[in-house]
Amino acid sequence: MSASPSAPTAAPALRKTALNPVHKKSCAKMVDFGGWDMPVEYSGLIAEHMAVRTRVGLFDVSHMGEIQLRGPQALEAVQLVSMNDALTLEDGQAQYSALLTPEGTFVDDILVYRFSPNDYLLVVNAGTRAKDFAWIKKHVQRFRCHAADYSDYYSQLAIQGPRALAVLQKLTNVKLDAIKNYRSVWGQVSGVHNVLISRTGYTGEDGFEIYIPSDETTGTRVWDEILEAGREFDILPCGLGARNTLRLEASMPLYGHEITEETNVFEAGLDRFCKLDKPEFIGQAALKSLKENGGAQRRLIGLEMVERGIAREGYSVSTPDGEHLGTVTSGSPAPFLKKNIALAYLPRAHGEVGEEMAISIREQKVRARVVAQPFYRRPKKQP
Repeated sequence: MSASPSAPTAAPALRKTALNPVHKKSCAKMVDFGGWDMPVEYSGLIAEHMAVRTRVGLFDVSHMGEIQLRGPQALEAVQLVSMNDALTLEDGQAQYSALLTPEGTFVDDILVYRFSPNDYLLVVNAGTRAKDFAWIKKHVQRFRCHAADYSDYYSQLAIQGPRALAVLQKLTNVKLDAIKNYRSVWGQVSGVHNVLISRTGYTGEDGFEIYIPSDETTGTRVWDEILEAGREFDILPCGLGARNTLRLEASMPLYGHEITEETNVFEAGLDRFCKLDKPEFIGQAALKSLKENGGAQRRLIGLEMVERGIAREGYSVSTPDGEHLGTVTSGSPAPFLKKNIALAYLPRAHGEVGEEMAISIREQKVRARVVAQPFYRRPKKQP
């Protein structure tokens, strides 16, 4: 007697942020982003991208993860699991860092906040949240500190663009212009107490990320009040599509694209954030050995299309005479620059600025050239 066929396994339900009803009410285009039901665009990617570059935009990034390390040896724990030097942080300061494998490749890239000498917050990517927390817990259990995943307790909103400060200042008594880049304070926003206000972002623009309670009522009210405060500046709600093109223009890496568990710190060009001379951290020995033996054999380079065409992820990059060199990791039109741009890994012997390349697009070789990074750098404030 043959066994009856098993029923197909149902796909896990998409997770939703507290603002999910707001996005759907606003007719945002929703997509599956790493298991989350997230808005990819509202009024349109180009309009949203340009709003952030020239005015101000508002993002729901509540899918990001927040992991706290607290206790007498919290610093030692952070130092072991992250590549940057947390000993240099002051209270309220943040730094870009990464969790590394023993081979010196990426578990994830993160932000590390110091709130006090025994209290740190690690902000991790949404798609790697569970993996990151398990990895951190495994490696810090020998220290006198407690690792806790507080991701579900926070909604994170990002107000980004040259008018971000003017918008958020309407909703708080905190003097926002006194907060330097990669610094944070606790304050009141829209009547909500104990909000973390951080001068950080993932767009290449000035801006703030705020952490509020994750209930729908609070999130909806704060979201609506930010949009109302920004009305005079033509603020736009923005989706993850614009967030991606903005970070690409600014040459900011994306986990799963420029950085993976097969990519090491040196080839990703992120060694300025990796402090090899600090006390022991995971991946340190491998990276020291790599450096002593000639360094990375490839490097991440920026490409600008010379001929019409868009270099998409996975497309082949070759010399003009057809020698395959590497693969595009990210590519799209750059709305503000009005160019088509891409990032790709090439052998170390190639990738000098000005070098001609060819991208394989629909079986056609399309001309491109290597350009300096970042593609876009925000203008300095005039005195």
